[in-house]
Amino acid sequence: MRRSLALLGLPLLVISGCAAPGAGSAAPTGPDQRQAFTQRAEEVAGRWRPGPQWREGYVPLQDATVLTGDPGFTDETKVAFTAGWYRDQIPMPAAVPPEGTIRFPDGVLRVPLVSAADAYAQLDQGDPPPCDGRPAGGRPTVGTGPDAPVSTTAPTPCVPLTVTAARLGRAPVWTSRGRVDVPAWLFTVDELTAPVARLAVAPRAVGEAPGGAADGRQLPDGLVAAQELRAVAGDRLDYVVGVGACDGAPTPLLLERPDVVVVGASVVRSTGICTAQLALKPVSVTLAAPLGARTVLDVGTGAPLAVRAG
Repeated sequence: MRRSLALLGLPLLVISGCAAPGAGSAAPTGPDQRQAFTQRAEEVAGRWRPGPQWREGYVPLQDATVLTGDPGFTDETKVAFTAGWYRDQIPMPAAVPPEGTIRFPDGVLRVPLVSAADAYAQLDQGDPPPCDGRPAGGRPTVGTGPDAPVSTTAPTPCVPLTVTAARLGRAPVWTSRGRVDVPAWLFTVDELTAPVARLAVAPRAVGEAPGGAADGRQLPDGLVAAQELRAVAGDRLDYVVGVGACDGAPTPLLLERPDVVVVGASVVRSTGICTAQLALKPVSVTLAAPLGARTVLDVGTGAPLAVRAG
């Protein structure tokens, strides 16, 4: 569902001062890059021409493994979740359920589904490394008795997540048509306080995001690209930009249109000697209206940004 936003078709440039914690909010002392950003962002927005599947099909913009609530992570369980370490304690149902439905703001789509066994096979990415010096439960063997030496080295995560139940349900997912509930297998995990969902839509019904809408030119010096979205909440976008290790704090930049939003940032480049590495910095912007079904594009590549928790 598109929103008119009362913008009369004109782009709106917003400079946000609400950078996420750690991103910094100091005003840049270098050249003003707003004009260069606006020109590049308008070109990106003008070239964005997705195919019919973008507006009529199912194109997810986040990973197929989704947390359904606060998981109550510990250091070890977060590593296990990120790495995809699981062990099942139940027989996984192999029966394929009937077609499911996805209700978008502008219509309903019927999609084929996969079995719990197939979904679990995609969820489980392998086994953790051996627990050196620890029993099967993964707890340290030093520093546990009153006279035992205390280890100053944190144990290496080595424990998988234990799946004890599976049921077909739904999980919220960002798609090319907005945030919707999608059929998913919900796996109960002993070590977590919320189920882990694996989206249940069969691969043949899952569309891919189109490539970038930029023309291949490098960004003007002082502008940096967006790497991914971290969160979308109403009219607020949290995203990550890639800057040089010695660059100044990024200033987020935004071009807002009724159908797309283009994001990036400006930085003050270091003039001294610096290591050649990319640093990821979180920033935030506030839109003129909630994002809705609009697409968020990176000003560098022109590609749609995916939502990745982090």
